[in-house]
Amino acid sequence: MKIHTKISDTIATKGAAYFVLIDPDKIDNDKFPEFLAFCSKAGVDAFLVGGSLLVAGDLEKTIRQIKEHSQIPVIIFPGAVEQVTAEADALLYISLISGRNPEHLFGKHVLAAPLIKRTGLEPLSTGYMIVESGRRTTAEYMSGSNPIPRHKPEIAAATALAAEYMGMKYVYLEGGSGADNSVPDEMVKLVADTCSIPVIVGGGIRSAHDIRNKIKSGAKIIVTGNYLENPNNWSLIQEFAEAVHSRGNIDL
Repeated sequence: MKIHTKISDTIATKGAAYFVLIDPDKIDNDKFPEFLAFCSKAGVDAFLVGGSLLVAGDLEKTIRQIKEHSQIPVIIFPGAVEQVTAEADALLYISLISGRNPEHLFGKHVLAAPLIKRTGLEPLSTGYMIVESGRRTTAEYMSGSNPIPRHKPEIAAATALAAEYMGMKYVYLEGGSGADNSVPDEMVKLVADTCSIPVIVGGGIRSAHDIRNKIKSGAKIIVTGNYLENPNNWSLIQEFAEAVHSRGNIDL
């Protein structure tokens, strides 16, 4: 089954999907199998693997480890053209639509396309928007992109609609790794109300309460990552998954 179909089925049956982002640079190899076990038991729907800047991490090794210890689909979340490997199941084919740098809108995609075709990876075309989060994030710095102001949801909505009209399968509202604040619920709602493609929301999410608000606002995929790099927070994975899969019907 194609990953896009699997994600669509998950959204249809559970109301929304829960993805966990793994940065190969941040892995503790000794504890990684235990972390994967927490995710499997909790019902995580997919792993995103990658980073804006890989210094010492090994993308292929990380994906192989995930495959050895879980049956959860693995989707590459590429921070650069070289982050392409046949070890994964699919790849977010990201266009940084919140910026105006042509290299991140289309240029790098030309270089990556032949690599993706050779590997047989399923490309998931995604309009990626960096949203102001209270601090300058790695994604913002590495891309040289100004974030969408958090008090301007109409800009995000119009940008997301353009992505849908260009044929993209998803739109991703990104607060950034370790963000002080998650994407505002008002922005999530306006984007979700404006578009008919699934809205992904990630960055700065640290509680089930915040997740439920995002789901009620219309998010169809929730991503958490940086917060779960601390083993003390692994016990929350189950709670996060339940909040994502709640269809937003739980009283806050």
